[in-house]
Amino acid sequence: MKYKGYLIDLDGTMYKGKESIPDAPGFIQRLREKNIPFLFLTNNSTKTPETAAKNLQENFGIPALPEEVYTSSLATADYLKSLNNGNKVLIIGEKGLKQALADRGFVEEDKNPDYVVLGLDQEVNYEKFKAATLAIHNGAQYIATNKDTNLPTEHGLVPGAGSLAALLTAATRIEPTFVGKPETIIMEEALKLINLPAEEVLMVGDNYETDIMAGINSGVDTLLVYTGFTKPEDLEKVEVQPTHIVDSLGEWII
Repeated sequence: MKYKGYLIDLDGTMYKGKESIPDAPGFIQRLREKNIPFLFLTNNSTKTPETAAKNLQENFGIPALPEEVYTSSLATADYLKSLNNGNKVLIIGEKGLKQALADRGFVEEDKNPDYVVLGLDQEVNYEKFKAATLAIHNGAQYIATNKDTNLPTEHGLVPGAGSLAALLTAATRIEPTFVGKPETIIMEEALKLINLPAEEVLMVGDNYETDIMAGINSGVDTLLVYTGFTKPEDLEKVEVQPTHIVDSLGEWII
């Protein structure tokens, strides 16, 4: 089947940490040559689209535009806008999340917010968690950008946004609404942006638990590439297989 649009993961698919993936630039070039629209879809809530695009261009030779990057922060801001339940937010998060929310008209308010919005925050402190806990107890809606419990780094696996969310859940006994992959919210927002129905789009990624499950949960076909997180033996344990599997993106015929 020839797909009319692509949603493409970043880390593990376009690059791996600070390492290049040789077939990634050519894959994007082939999409451009055929005028097939695509979005880079990432759970990383800390980076702005401008920073993510610059990283792709300068470090990995992938010509990317900021408007082609859709982060869990942007999806969170778009989702909150659609709820239309106020514009005051208590934010646990970094620049990518704060800018996405500000650009959609939300204002930061720690005392009596409409929402508590949590993403990865490497400088969060006890006082911030205390304020967020009290706000949720007082009725603020609890939203988290993604449920990734760990992030791979050169030092090993470190806490991700999902681990921070678990702290607030323990303190409030309230589960957040998660937005990022594998949830359907980020996929629904991305499909609106790319302006194509689910059945005409392919989700490309290296992680079965996030990228591929996002597609499965949303009725979007999937392409798993073995350049990152998921290995062939991992698929022996899952019931629903990816629609397509390749060792490298160079094998995929667009």
